Amino acid sequence: MADIRHRVGIAAAPARVYAALATREGLAGWWTKRVEGDARPGGALRFYFGGPEPGATMEVVALEPTAHVEWRCIGGPDEWVGTTISFDLNDEGGETALVFTNAHWREPVEFMHHCSTKWAVFLLGLKAGLEGGACTPYPDDPRISSWG
Repeated sequence: MADIRHRVGIAAAPARVYAALATREGLAGWWTKRVEGDARPGGALRFYFGGPEPGATMEVVALEPTAHVEWRCIGGPDEWVGTTISFDLNDEGGETALVFTNAHWREPVEFMHHCSTKWAVFLLGLKAGLEGGACTPYPDDPRISSWG
């Protein structure tokens, strides 16, 4: 199994970072503008990337206020289904360290490399937005290749 991993330091309190990760409104501010569903544990969130059907559907596995958000992909690209996505937050005095993992890819295919770069783009957009700049959720995100 292969994983995508990133660490981003954000000059914002853990509660603000957590709200951006654990609520539909927060997620719509940095990942994709159209988010539907139930953000509570056991619920499912649907993320839309321009099509009539969700580009990804995530079951909310765990929420620990100001510390942890975890999803399991239950719909979307074949390579994503069954993977887990987690956001761990650590207060490091002056910044919140966001440790991101998209775990359990069956194999490190080229699409995984693309997704790693896109996750980095979105996470840096989240950082920018929480630090007073502009977020770049889909469809405002930069294209990194013909895949998006």
